[in-house]
Amino acid sequence: MRGDRAAVRPALPLLLWLPLLWPRAGALRPGELFPHGPARGDRLLRDGDDESSGAVELARPLRFYGARVRRLYVGTNGIISTQDFPRETQYVDDGFPTDFPAIAPFLADVDTSQGRGRVLFREDTSPEVLALAARYVRTGFPRAAHFAPTHAFLATWAQVGAYEEAARGAPPSGERNTFQAVLASDESDTYALFLYPAGGLQFFGTRPKESYNVQLELPARVGFCRGEATGLKGEAPYFSLTSTEQSVKNLYQHSNLGVPGVWAFHIGSTSPLDNVRPAAAGGGLSAAQTPAPPGQPFSHVAALESDDAEDDLDYYDGNEEEVEYPPGDPEEAAKGHSSVDVPLHVEADPGPLGGGGSPLDSDLASPLPHPTPSGGPFYPATESATLDPQTEEGRPVGETDASDAKGPTESSEQLETGGLAPPGTEGHPPAPPREGPAPHPETRSLQPHPAAGTPPSGLDVPPHRPVLDHHPPLGHGRQVVGVEDDIGSNTEVFTYNAGKETCEHNHGRCSRHAFCTDYATGFCCHCQSRFYGNGQQCLPEGAPHRVNGKVSGHLRVGPTPVHFTDVDLHAYIVSNDGRAYMAISHIPQPAARALLPLTPIGGLFGWLFALEKPGWTNGFSLTGAAFTHDMEVTFHPGGERLLVTQTAEGLDPENYLSIRTHIRGQAPYIPANLTVHVAPYKELYHYADSAVTSASSRDYALAAGAVNQTRSYRVLQNITFQACRHAPRPRAAPAVQQLSVDRVFAWYAEDEGVLRFALTSLVGPAGGDSEPTPVNPCYDGSHACAMTARCRPGAGVDYSCECAPGYQGDGRSCADVNECATGFHRCGPNAMCVNLPGSYRCECRPGYEFADDGHTCRVVAPPPSPCEDGSHSCAPGQAQCIPRGGGAFSCACLPGYSGDGHQCSDVDECSQDPCHPAASCHNTPGSFSCRCRPGYHGDGLRCAPDPLSGLKPCERQQHEAQAQLAVPGAQLHVPQCDEHGHFVPLQCDSSTGSCWCVDPDGHEVPGSQTRPGSAPPHCGPPEPTPRPRTVCERWRETLLELYGGAPGDDQYVPQCDEWGHFTPLQCHGRSDFCWCVDRDGREVPGTRSQPGTTPACVPTVAPPTVRPTPRPDVTPPPVGTYLLYAQGQQIGHLPLNGTRLQKDAARTLLSLHGSIVVGIDYDCRERMVYWTDVAGRTISRASLEPGAEPETIISSGLMSPEGLAIDHVRRTMYWTDSGLDKIERARLDGSERKALFHTDLVNPRAIAVDPIRGNLYWTDWNREAPKIETSSLEGENRRILVNKDIGLPNGLTFDAFSKLLCWADAGTKRLECTLPDGAGRRVIQSSLNYPFSLVSYAGHFYHTDWRRDGVISVDRDSGQFTDEYLPEQRSHLYGITAVHPYCPAGRK
Repeated sequence: MRGDRAAVRPALPLLLWLPLLWPRAGALRPGELFPHGPARGDRLLRDGDDESSGAVELARPLRFYGARVRRLYVGTNGIISTQDFPRETQYVDDGFPTDFPAIAPFLADVDTSQGRGRVLFREDTSPEVLALAARYVRTGFPRAAHFAPTHAFLATWAQVGAYEEAARGAPPSGERNTFQAVLASDESDTYALFLYPAGGLQFFGTRPKESYNVQLELPARVGFCRGEATGLKGEAPYFSLTSTEQSVKNLYQHSNLGVPGVWAFHIGSTSPLDNVRPAAAGGGLSAAQTPAPPGQPFSHVAALESDDAEDDLDYYDGNEEEVEYPPGDPEEAAKGHSSVDVPLHVEADPGPLGGGGSPLDSDLASPLPHPTPSGGPFYPATESATLDPQTEEGRPVGETDASDAKGPTESSEQLETGGLAPPGTEGHPPAPPREGPAPHPETRSLQPHPAAGTPPSGLDVPPHRPVLDHHPPLGHGRQVVGVEDDIGSNTEVFTYNAGKETCEHNHGRCSRHAFCTDYATGFCCHCQSRFYGNGQQCLPEGAPHRVNGKVSGHLRVGPTPVHFTDVDLHAYIVSNDGRAYMAISHIPQPAARALLPLTPIGGLFGWLFALEKPGWTNGFSLTGAAFTHDMEVTFHPGGERLLVTQTAEGLDPENYLSIRTHIRGQAPYIPANLTVHVAPYKELYHYADSAVTSASSRDYALAAGAVNQTRSYRVLQNITFQACRHAPRPRAAPAVQQLSVDRVFAWYAEDEGVLRFALTSLVGPAGGDSEPTPVNPCYDGSHACAMTARCRPGAGVDYSCECAPGYQGDGRSCADVNECATGFHRCGPNAMCVNLPGSYRCECRPGYEFADDGHTCRVVAPPPSPCEDGSHSCAPGQAQCIPRGGGAFSCACLPGYSGDGHQCSDVDECSQDPCHPAASCHNTPGSFSCRCRPGYHGDGLRCAPDPLSGLKPCERQQHEAQAQLAVPGAQLHVPQCDEHGHFVPLQCDSSTGSCWCVDPDGHEVPGSQTRPGSAPPHCGPPEPTPRPRTVCERWRETLLELYGGAPGDDQYVPQCDEWGHFTPLQCHGRSDFCWCVDRDGREVPGTRSQPGTTPACVPTVAPPTVRPTPRPDVTPPPVGTYLLYAQGQQIGHLPLNGTRLQKDAARTLLSLHGSIVVGIDYDCRERMVYWTDVAGRTISRASLEPGAEPETIISSGLMSPEGLAIDHVRRTMYWTDSGLDKIERARLDGSERKALFHTDLVNPRAIAVDPIRGNLYWTDWNREAPKIETSSLEGENRRILVNKDIGLPNGLTFDAFSKLLCWADAGTKRLECTLPDGAGRRVIQSSLNYPFSLVSYAGHFYHTDWRRDGVISVDRDSGQFTDEYLPEQRSHLYGITAVHPYCPAGRK
């Protein structure tokens, strides 16, 4: 399809476009890096795992962002900074932003020890290096044609390796990486060049040092960060180019200046530079790739994320979610995140470019394309606007009109490749060519589209009409609209205003598949062709329909009263042949059998969706989805009377009709041994304005063997609805119509408790079938049309099949049309299209809501600022609240404090030695003070020798004060000293009468000063500083608090000596069950006593080699809902208040020394927590009851047990083993162990169970073919559920309440959900960091994250991040689970 795309591209002057669009065919070769090596004057970095060059002083400064930099530091881990690096554990595993300035060509855990490569660096002013750098910069930045660098800094990582943990018998990996960073600068601007030669990247990320044998690899980061030390993640401006393994793999294949493997960035300037700006030429394509059209944004991140080969790369949507923020938006740029979308805005001749191109000349095949002459720096992404060809008015980049076909209407998470969408109008896709000519192409910005060319001819697109209906929001911050109307639970019937109303202001009351017509007295809605209904609600002809509802009843069956409330009703209608099936579940048996003859309950759906004879109309065409059906039934011969009311409550977002039924009265009893037969029948319906009535008698037979009884009942029906009276000739049916009902079935499935009705209905003229004429197959259901097709009767028995709207095919076979992929949808700007069977719906992006037209999304009014109303959670007095817009805020600790802003701690400035060498530093909350030492005087920052150094401090201050009192008007306090020259503890000012206490250094004791005339304070020697509590004392206090202050006779409390150390002999409560411990309180093996004896414990016994876990380790949590998370050697407890994280109440639940806990789950029936241990290769459990101890239940046959899932119903557990590539099952006590799967598994990780439906789900993050699979709980019916568009599916959870299977993907950075059968897949959040484990609770997702080392909360409806918990102890978090105070039942 590339030739088709080229045919619609405007032409450009070849001299302008050739250097940009046709780069050389080959990638950068290793010999084409900038020259490097000791012979070129390079310095070598020390070999090692975490080395730094120390400060490299530059002969001339360069610019980084707006700062002037005179020294640089080069690190082993693929990074350059303007300051020395912290320990690698504080940054190497984290994403951007970093807490320090960073220039990162390949930030990962690199190791050059044992000859694994080397790191070289130098400052260079040689003409050849400067000329080469200038050519690259001028090519990537056309307006910088006169850039002439005066100096450059080069850093080369040559054949470096990744850090690897030593493994016995395993040789080190031979994978090596080579890459280079060049910083070129003149007097005002600095540019960075990142170079990746072909074959130079053999590993694409590194494993965290704390991952142990859990197979995880964090992709390398490439980008920049200004790195203010605010202590707040996310505040410093940064620019991120990669975040997934695929994007790293593609670094050498693509480019932003036309040379594959070379990337250029503007990183500093004397002019304002809010953030790093990437080069804007070349489009990141190799010679085999087609250039982007003029004016079309190209996303380098999107190209890097593609897993396409070099010879087949198409264009991604400009709304790629990996983009950090659009630099062209000044408001967003101020927030400090950066975009890698680089639009090329070039004025062009609108004529076609053609599909061919001239061969490149010899110069163009060189390593560097020719620069394009022009003057001054030019950044299309920020300094230009897209010109509307008709108005010639500019609009900022990033505010693209939704009319841009397809692109903006795609979900930002959908990274699809393809050609150009056909231009449309008013934000709607155009009809196919047979519907009429497309609008002029100049009125539209061309966007990339996943389906190139024209739509398939078989797709029937409705005529272009405005979207007319409106739907309320479905969740917080995220608006959802279906293609059909959603009346929700509103039971009021829609009414037209009696006054004169017009379509101009009321078209939103019509269905989106209807058109609005003005009449003399008002307006009316009419369904479009191929749809039917009353105009307010329209359904596609020929498509199957569903009905959901509730049934309640208060009736007497014979002498027995029967009551039931809100039992489920479901109906399925095959509209192309008039068949209707209805089921009422969980209805009491006496009532169900008594209602068997009452076919009119299900007959309502037969009338609504009856097959229509030509010229006749079924019920839904009149009533739509808002009506009331009243029915009175009188049974004979007993005279029992029933009243039935059925109220339609609209269509839900899936186009299902909602209906509520209420039954009351008396019905005759039908014994269980009788069956009910209802013969086919006909009944007449009389039509009036807004009402339909029917009166008929019905016979039914009760059969028991060969004995039959015939009974009857009379039924009166009244259907009321609101018709539109404004049309001159109302669209009403004839006054009388006949409903013919055939194939009537009624039966009660006692084993299921379900009452079922089935019937086939046909509406036509009264008595119209008296003549014995052949029956058309459309009327008797014998046609061969698909269930999603409309049967069109012809002459005699001829007929034709036509696929329902939303489907395509020949009518006998129909397939769903993906309106979202083809562009035939009407979702407006800032909306996402979600495909549905036969339809679609629009969802507003987070932060937007639907306007009155029901399809345009507008910005939600910002909520009140928490910083203004005081509802923020920033640390009082220690942090400031910073409003972020939209009700969001961040917290920043005040100078002198550090932390996340919610919790701040004092910074000890004295550790940085800010005072004079002859001064002492005193730290104070938020500040510090300096005091010159004895023998010196000054302000502490500067101290000089004191001539009065022989005097004591008090004497010296006394001498100085007396000398200053000689000055007229001076008022100073003269310190009082004792006979030894020391300060008197009580000091009083004779001039004011105030007194206060001082310490031995003469400093006032805070809070001790008294007012003049009051009694002086009591000043005594300072209290001794209490020693910190020991481990024994803290443990003792914790257990005493747990036991309520007084332990029982059988409860253990550690015994501590006067210094807080463990006493060598420890006993359990008041029993004689004792044992010896070492100095750390760990039991000495073999010392447990028998009753009546006491072991001899020696305080000097050396600590044992094996240290068993102290007894007990479980600290039971309070009753309530909370999260449990695995963090290395412990299991943490994080309470929930509703869905909010109670971070202040978080604590350690269980300490497991020597373990690495990965998988974790909870048994709600026995209140037991289960976990996998990859260090001990075991599966264990512990009760949450007081005094419980851990119990190992699986201790053999495991290598790397990771994911774990508990089935609380069947009392079984399931786990994955990524070392053995197996999935196993066992009883909760470890018995009846069985391997379910041991083939076709590469890296099984997460596992989830649905005990209600009996399904098992697991992920396999095989890098070559990741997938999510499912089977039964017995291991049967194994199949792949998801294997498209996933990367590293680490976390998996099944929500029993929403019936959604959801996963967190560390490769795609997305949190997604699908139904258990794989349908209805949608993206919840597309900007995750590096998720590991996932759990759902109460409309929220909670996942552990390896970039943030914390627990993060995501709202299921809006997809927004709502909360975050970062444990004080920084290390990776693994599994997470939710603990309920009850067992969730879920829904089938």
